[in-house]
Amino acid sequence: MNVNIDGLNINYIEEGSGPLLVMLHGWGSNADLFSGVISFAAKKYHVVAMDMPGFGKSDEPKEPMDVDDYVVFVISFIKTLFPGEKEIMFLGHSMGGRIIIKLAAGMRDGRIFTPFSIPRIILTDAAGIKPVRTNEQQRRTTRYKKGKAFLTATGIARMFPGTIERLQKKYGSADYAAASPVMRQSLVRVVNEDLTEYMPSVTMPALLIWGDQDTATPLSDGKKMEELMPEAGLAVIQGAGHYSFLDNPYLFNRILGSFLKIED
Repeated sequence: MNVNIDGLNINYIEEGSGPLLVMLHGWGSNADLFSGVISFAAKKYHVVAMDMPGFGKSDEPKEPMDVDDYVVFVISFIKTLFPGEKEIMFLGHSMGGRIIIKLAAGMRDGRIFTPFSIPRIILTDAAGIKPVRTNEQQRRTTRYKKGKAFLTATGIARMFPGTIERLQKKYGSADYAAASPVMRQSLVRVVNEDLTEYMPSVTMPALLIWGDQDTATPLSDGKKMEELMPEAGLAVIQGAGHYSFLDNPYLFNRILGSFLKIED
């Protein structure tokens, strides 16, 4: 399905009936990866998952977006398609978790106005805590900065367009290298925001599902979120990585079903 939101063509999936459950994917991902979770949750809920701007089959934003921009966009999406909904639950993976944390906290402390309430949320392998850079990552950043300074000072960057771009691809992350210029700026803005100050304001029941082998958003992040969110509970899936809902879909759905009272 497609809908135009704020001038962007947005692809989305919609299944089931009942209370509305909106799913938000992570960076570099898309709504299709939620297909198994969507089918399971659609037994009891009206499930909607969109490809956010810049991902999947949706249009790329015209300007870089930060977490606040994505929060506003999600609200616009909901107001356009479901203007009469008064209660909406959210499930977010990785970057989708960032958006939900800020949305849920902002709604509770008055920073964000929404025409609906959020009775509960599910965060799986969610981002939101600024990652600690490893020594290798710090070295790669230093090499990039020195290389960029050299190419700029010597005039090589001006004489040979694309040299800095190639340097970025060499020393940047895989996500950064694969992204367009607009989405690279978005990635930097999203990743560099630490949301720990918002977490105590996430006071609705929150289920945290984590893979203990997650290296992108480590289990320590989940434990920190459980500590900071007053009504959060953490469920750990042994042997699962950053995509716990794909690594062990059976156990993931059992945990989710218990929280949302979905019968197998």
